[in-house]
Amino acid sequence: MTDDRRASAKRVRDAAAQLAYDREHPVHRSNGDEQRYSGARYAMNFTKGLDHDPATGLINDPEAFRAFRAAIDNGFVDTFTSRVPVSEMKQRKWEAPTAGLVFELEGPDAEAVTMAPPPALGSCELAYEMAEVYELALLRDVPLADFKVGSASAELKASTKRLNKIGYDLSGKAGRPRKNVGGEITCQTAFRGSSPGVEHGPYLSQLMLLGNKSVAGEDEATDGRVRYGAIRANQRVPTAMEGVDFMTAWDEWLAVQNGKDTQTGNEADIFGPSTGVTRRFISTPRDLATFVHYDALYEAYLNACLLLLGMQTPKDPEIAAFDPAFDKLSGGGKLHADTAPRNRQAGGFALWGGPHILTLVTEVATRALKAVRYQKFNTHCRLRPEALAARIERAGEIEQRFPSVCKGFSELETSIGDTVKAIVKKNTVGKTPGTKLLPMAFQEGSPMHPSYGAGHATVAGACVTMLKAFFDTSAVLVSRCTPGGSKGAKTTEEVFFTRTPMPGDQPVAFVPDTTGKKLQPVHVDCYLTLEGELNKLAANISIGRNMAGVHYFSDYYDSLRMGEKIALGILEEQALCYPLDPFVVSVPTFDGPVRRIGRR
Repeated sequence: MTDDRRASAKRVRDAAAQLAYDREHPVHRSNGDEQRYSGARYAMNFTKGLDHDPATGLINDPEAFRAFRAAIDNGFVDTFTSRVPVSEMKQRKWEAPTAGLVFELEGPDAEAVTMAPPPALGSCELAYEMAEVYELALLRDVPLADFKVGSASAELKASTKRLNKIGYDLSGKAGRPRKNVGGEITCQTAFRGSSPGVEHGPYLSQLMLLGNKSVAGEDEATDGRVRYGAIRANQRVPTAMEGVDFMTAWDEWLAVQNGKDTQTGNEADIFGPSTGVTRRFISTPRDLATFVHYDALYEAYLNACLLLLGMQTPKDPEIAAFDPAFDKLSGGGKLHADTAPRNRQAGGFALWGGPHILTLVTEVATRALKAVRYQKFNTHCRLRPEALAARIERAGEIEQRFPSVCKGFSELETSIGDTVKAIVKKNTVGKTPGTKLLPMAFQEGSPMHPSYGAGHATVAGACVTMLKAFFDTSAVLVSRCTPGGSKGAKTTEEVFFTRTPMPGDQPVAFVPDTTGKKLQPVHVDCYLTLEGELNKLAANISIGRNMAGVHYFSDYYDSLRMGEKIALGILEEQALCYPLDPFVVSVPTFDGPVRRIGRR
């Protein structure tokens, strides 16, 4: 390394450090419920793993929560063992409670991004999003293919009717908007998220269903196998047993809150005997909950990246202006309908090629996780939906013993009364009246960390933002049929994203058939865009956690946008590293406006 190069490298690093330093570092604000209900045994906080009172479901000793809080602020892992009193039943560990205090050398610091306070007890917004989580538990086995205009699902129609009856006020909707039609959700828009394009076409992103050809040329898009070098990733998931939910009995719920490990080694409770397990495309909310229960956290986005590379999806137009030969994963090959001249002798690989985007799309995940841990533990410490449902279940006892709650939990139940009645009916077994507890898709319920923000949603926001930066989000999904070259030869169909459809190309979308074994085409009025399918992918993964019962809508909404900020910050720093050929990308945000990063 020459002295000039050495000095230049330092200047780039100094510039990145200055860029990070100059970013606005926001004030972190909670919703005040922790202080407001501290006299009620911290009724609105995450307390899983501490010892809980069998009568109320609240912690037995408020000093235990204060010790937990002190351990979080202390920042040393050993403090959670040496100074925090826990339930004798506790087997599960709190997950990375100190990660938000770790520094980063790339992108925004974990404390340089934040989230708005979550909905507080007594707000119509909290009532509505708790009703949503309850309703998703009721819909866990309804086919996602029925989440559409003209749905034949009586369950989905009843669910949307109950939600629309709640009358969630417009000011709240404006803060964290859903995809509403005339102020109401429909079977097409329910539980879809908030970003451009999520309301179009099937509920599930095509990026979670389609595959591509293997290196040997076998497989079609509808086979659902994604090329991963010489091996393949199957888009099918193991089928969880229909109707099997957990934690609807009080004693079972209480044991889980005290930290008992009810999941390890008990997968047969979800899937049945291992000899009879089958796989299918994600067909129901339960299937989506299964995916987000066992996924490697950036798995869906790595798969999507591999799929898009294998489809030779057009790159971001800003990159295209630099190099028309932006290469696919193998480092060679052409783009569909790419008529750009082939006069360049240097192409992409480590720079602008498959390895470049494959690295970045996964690299952002840990940065997102550290930032969201600071929100989870150090800022909000929000209780999970399973705990809020228990507050509704024991509202009378809690409100009698702790006057500071006033009638907060009973009024919450009243405001979503029809939904709670439907839950009680679902939880009723024989002549034994059902509880108001939230039916959970997993034996262990939520993970051992607070609800807000959501790790899956923050990672989704970061990883999908990276994909948007590198690929042309205006590209549309087409079906192209090519007649055989000789008489009697079979016509071949290709499904891929293209910037400009050719004559004969058709808009296309797929859903699983009734068996879940195969994909079948469905009618769409217009082409599905890559932007919409990427936004849908982020929403599917994030709201899939709501379908499992472990998160609320606001967890998805705000975490997604925080993850986006983290990825944009990393891209800003990346742009400093290119002194010759420029780094310029355009990124459509989850709210719609486009961010352009870099300069020529």
